Formats: sequence, C-alpha cells, structure tokens
Amino acid sequence: MASKTAVLRLYRRSLKLALDWSVHRYLWRGQAMYIRSLFEANKHVTEPRQQRKLFQEAEDLLEKWKHPDPYRPPTAPGGSKYERNIPAPILDPPPHMIL
Repeated sequence: MASKTAVLRLYRRSLKLALDWSVHRYLWRGQAMYIRSLFEANKHVTEPRQQRKLFQEAEDLLEKWKHPDPYRPPTAPGGSKYERNIPAPILDPPPHMIL
C-alpha cells in the first residue's frame, strides 16, 4: 500500500512539473499521456529493490527538470495578486466620552 501512494504522489508531482513547463493545455496533454505511458510500462514491477531504484530514478529526473520559476495561481501565497487587495480591518469607533 505504501508503494501505491508513493507512485501516486510521484505521478502527480510529475504532472505538475510538466504543467510548469507547458504554456498551453493542449501541449501539456501530450506530455501527460507520455508520462502516463512511462508509469504504465513499469506497473508490473513488484520487487522492492527494483521499485526503489525506479523511485530514485524518477526523483532524480524530477529534480533535474525542476522549473526555476514554477507556476503559482495568482491568489496563492507567492502569486502576483496575493494579498493585493486585502479588506480593511473592521475597527469599532472609540467609545463616546462625556466631559
């Protein structure tokens, strides 16, 4: 079960990395299908040593192809619109003073 979740996480990270490098979705779709075919080609591997070797190779590839400026949604932390127009804090008026 642990290897299944590790493969799913690795697959998801590889798709996100491909999305960082692709400008258009129709280009990314071809890359996603290629990545899927690579994962499908190794789905029969059940020996733990071979799995660890494949995981390490995939991790090395992801590190090698890591984008220097990954895409971030504009309103997410680190995005271009993050906290640009934050609402003003609601301040109660000071209490009325009688002199």
